[in-house]
Amino acid sequence: MNFPSRLIENAVNEFSRLPGVGKKTALRLVLHLLRQPQEQSHQFGEAITRMRNEIRFCRQCHNVADAELCNICSSHKRDQSLICVVENLRDVMAVENTNHYNGVYHVLGGIISPMDGIGPDDLEIDSLVERMKTQEVQEVIMALSPTMEGDTTIFYISRKLIPFNTKVTAISRGISVGGELEYTDELTLARALVNRMPYESFLVNR
Repeated sequence: MNFPSRLIENAVNEFSRLPGVGKKTALRLVLHLLRQPQEQSHQFGEAITRMRNEIRFCRQCHNVADAELCNICSSHKRDQSLICVVENLRDVMAVENTNHYNGVYHVLGGIISPMDGIGPDDLEIDSLVERMKTQEVQEVIMALSPTMEGDTTIFYISRKLIPFNTKVTAISRGISVGGELEYTDELTLARALVNRMPYESFLVNR
């Protein structure tokens, strides 16, 4: 692809680094920005820069935050005794969009995947155990994608939580096996949350 300007070429190359954005789409985005008022382009660039420089992660659940605690963990309206364990930030958004959950979260930052070189020590599992020691937790909901890696992660965490005698449940499998949680429609995910089952029963039914 030939470019009339090195500046445009550099901008296209940066946009094309984004997931799902090819060179043609990147070029359309760059040309769109060129047609906008300069002030709007500056606002766009400043928003990206501020997000990258100022974004924080909640010290309790590891969700994105603007302060030491995220809006969910700091809310007095949320049930602090109910923890929903998810893989990533997008899964937090997926569960929140169901409007069927009023507890808090714990973001692992991934799932156990030996093939990808990801082990338990690479995830926020130890911090979950620490939360169990300092908080009165009544139930831990395992809301991980129904894949082999997700099931392995659930099994590992459930073993770590045995000493706390806390109820451990897993979302029901209205979600197709092998599917990704973030792509599940809101109604199916909401039903899976409502119909969650004890993790021991989940193991028996596998």
